Amino acid sequence: MTDSADQAVERLRTALRDAGIVLPSLRVDPVTEVYGGRNTLVDLGSCNLDVASRLAAALTERGE
Repeated sequence: MTDSADQAVERLRTALRDAGIVLPSLRVDPVTEVYGGRNTLVDLGSCNLDVASRLAAALTERGE
């Protein structure tokens, strides 16, 4: 993984954790990682309904 991709994922993981949200599958997408740069994607993975609801609530609160 590139440093910037690792850093972006860790920043997102920390921000989500601070909001009480854990996405266990959060990672840099290994297929796009090969190409690197700004084309690298972050795979948010799957989450259960509770986590999806908490994520939506956290994003809504931030937008208010």
